[in-house]
Amino acid sequence: MPTDPTVFIVDDDEAVRRSLRRLIASAGMAVEDYATAEEYADRCDLSRPGCLVLDVRMPGMSGLELQKMLQQKGMKIPVIIISGHGDVPKAVQAMKGGAVDFIEKPFKGEVLLDRIRQAIELDGQVRRRQARRAEVQSRLALLTPREREVMELLATGTPVKQVAYQLGLSRKTVDVHRSHIMMKLQIDSLVELVRMLEVVQQPSGRPPTHDPPG
Repeated sequence: MPTDPTVFIVDDDEAVRRSLRRLIASAGMAVEDYATAEEYADRCDLSRPGCLVLDVRMPGMSGLELQKMLQQKGMKIPVIIISGHGDVPKAVQAMKGGAVDFIEKPFKGEVLLDRIRQAIELDGQVRRRQARRAEVQSRLALLTPREREVMELLATGTPVKQVAYQLGLSRKTVDVHRSHIMMKLQIDSLVELVRMLEVVQQPSGRPPTHDPPG
């Protein structure tokens, strides 16, 4: 399975797809194109990194309908909406649906390439954050229920003596739990513990690169 970022083009206009394919390939990026939203929906693998360049008006499923469907499936890939029939309502709808940009045809090639690079960089950031979160969650899963109780109190800055009192344990027992927590989470300090918990508490949404037009 390809791991390099790929730009996926979905547009019913063959001439547009051919032009975009040449433009994107000339910038050294991998590119695939699809003539219909249904074709992309049937063949897409959302685990592949990159971005989606999506036309709005197409026969059958529209670009906005495809965008909504991908979102419902847990879309991970950023979407750049393009259209020759663009208007503010459609732009706002696209951006609220999770698109990172909306570009109206005709547009300058370098403008699109810049937006594509930004989208790919954003996708990489999100995927790295998701991978880090999964790693942290897998370590947290190793803790016993009691160790989790101790961890949560320690992470708030509660002294060991107070943790022992609140949980009805001896200080020595809390120290043992603390040692096991550090070992299982592969950390050496409470500062690292707090940072790990911040990773899983951060929202997982993808921030837009541009504000919706208004």
